[in-house]
Amino acid sequence: MIEIAAPGYHKEDFIIELENETLNVQADQNEVENSDQRYTLREYNLTYFKRSFQLPKTVDTDKIEAQYTDGILRLTIPKKEDAKKKPVRTIHIS
Repeated sequence: MIEIAAPGYHKEDFIIELENETLNVQADQNEVENSDQRYTLREYNLTYFKRSFQLPKTVDTDKIEAQYTDGILRLTIPKKEDAKKKPVRTIHIS
């Protein structure tokens, strides 16, 4: 799972693409909300960002899911079934 803190965005602002084994996440706010207000102190003014993640070959790329709630973008990246650890199995001697 990957979590990206991105407060102030809407889910329509995100573009998530998979190119080979590289997952690209970008967000672009076309409009800066409340741009006509005066600020005494402003901690951040982020209107664009882009991140790339190199995924291992054990990822099931068809089942990647994204969810954006409360300013957090969560990407769920499941492993392929054959890449998951199998439980310990006892082999009996005959």
